[in-house]
Amino acid sequence: MFSITQQINDQGHLQIGGIDTVALAAEFGTPLYVLDEEDFRSRCREYQRAFHTLKPDVGISYASKALLNLAVCRIIEQEGLGLDVASGGELFTAAQAAFPANRITMHGNNKSEEELCQALTIGVGTIVVDNFLELETLQSLLSPQQELRILLRVAPSIDPETHPYIRTGQTDTKFGFAVLTGDLLRAVSRVRDDSRLELAGFHCHIGSQITDLKFFEETTATMAQIAADIRDETGYATAELNIGGGLGVRYLPGDSLPDLKTYAQTIVGTLRARCAELNMPEPALLIEPGRSLVAEAGITLYRVGAIKQAPLPKGGARTYLSVDGGLSDNPRPQMYQARYHAILANKADQPAQFSYRIAGKHCETDTLIPEVLLPEAAPGDLLAIFSTGAYNASMSSNYNRLPRPAMALVRDGQADLIVQRETLTEVTQMDRLPERLR
Repeated sequence: MFSITQQINDQGHLQIGGIDTVALAAEFGTPLYVLDEEDFRSRCREYQRAFHTLKPDVGISYASKALLNLAVCRIIEQEGLGLDVASGGELFTAAQAAFPANRITMHGNNKSEEELCQALTIGVGTIVVDNFLELETLQSLLSPQQELRILLRVAPSIDPETHPYIRTGQTDTKFGFAVLTGDLLRAVSRVRDDSRLELAGFHCHIGSQITDLKFFEETTATMAQIAADIRDETGYATAELNIGGGLGVRYLPGDSLPDLKTYAQTIVGTLRARCAELNMPEPALLIEPGRSLVAEAGITLYRVGAIKQAPLPKGGARTYLSVDGGLSDNPRPQMYQARYHAILANKADQPAQFSYRIAGKHCETDTLIPEVLLPEAAPGDLLAIFSTGAYNASMSSNYNRLPRPAMALVRDGQADLIVQRETLTEVTQMDRLPERLR
C-alpha cells in the first residue's frame, strides 16, 4: 500500500516524503491529511506518458472535485494538465491560484446564472453544457460579439460495476442530454443555430472507482457511435470526445487494478478502431482523471484514543479503537461503504496480529474501518489510513462542530502546511444571533 516515498524508517515508524509521520503529527496535530507531492506529480507524468505515446492529441484535465486547494492547483499547472471544475467555489480557487483560464473546463449539472457569469468573466476555456436551461441561460448572457467554446454532456446509457451513488452515465441520471429521447440531437441543432457557440464535441462520465476496463471500452465505442450518428443526422463532425475519468485505485492490499498503460491502450485502441469502422476522422480525445492521480498520494494521521471491547451476540468480543476524527473528515465509509487499510504509524515494524474496528469520535456509529489487523494498540498511538488523498478533505464537514483538519504537503524531507486547521472560532464565525434572542 506504500506510495513512492513511504517506507519504514530506522525507528520503526512510517515515513512519507522523507519525514517521520510521528514528527508530522507532533508539528501539525491530528487528524492530519498528508499529501505526497512526489507521488502526486509522478502520477500526472505517468498519465501523460501512457496516453501521449499512443495519441499526441490527448488532453488530460485533473478532476478537481477529488481534492482542491491553492497548492494542488499550482502542482497541476506546473505538470501541464488542465483543470476540471464543477462549481463556483472550485473555479474561484483556480482563479486565486492564477491557474490559466484557457485550461479550465467548467462542469456541473445545475450551474447557477452567477456561476455561468463567473465562468464567462474569468474566460474559462470550455463549458460543458448539461441541459436545455443552462444552454438558454448561456445564450441570454452572451453578447452578440462573444464566442464560447462548449461541449455537450451526454448520458450514454452505460451502467458500470461500482457503487450506485457514484454511477453517473446510466439512462436514469441527472447528468447530460439523453440520447434515447432525442434530447442530444435537439441540443446539437440549437447550438449550431447560434453562431456565438462553438460546439467542440461531446462529453460523458460514467462514474467513479471503476476497475473493469470493459466499461471504458464500451464507453469509448458508444461515444464514437453517438458522434457518427450525429454526423449522419446533421452533418456535424465532432472535433473532440471527452470520456471523463473514473479509473479506480487501491484501497486494500489485495485490490487488483488495471495497468495505466493497458487502460490507455484500451481507450485509444477502441477509439481508433471504431472511427475506422464508422468511416469517421479520429477526433481529439479528452480524459479527466481525479481519484487515480491523488488518492494513493494521500494518507490521514489520527491519534488513538479509547480502546474497548464489546461482547458479540454469538459469543466473543469485538475491540473498538476510537480515533480523534471520523465522519467529519472522511464521510465515504458512511456514504457508500468505502473500504480502507491502516497501520499504526509509530509501530509500523511490529507484527499486525490484533483485530480492531476503527471508530470515529462522532455522535453516531461512524465506522472508518470494520476490521483491520494491527500491532497491540494503546491510547496515544498514531494511526495512518492509506489512500485518503481523494474525496476526504474535499467532502469534509463540521459535523458535531469539529474543525476541519490541516493538510501538509511533503517532499524531500520538507513539510509545508497547505491547508490550515480550522479553529473553534472559525467554526462559529458565520453564525449570527438575532437581537431578539440576546
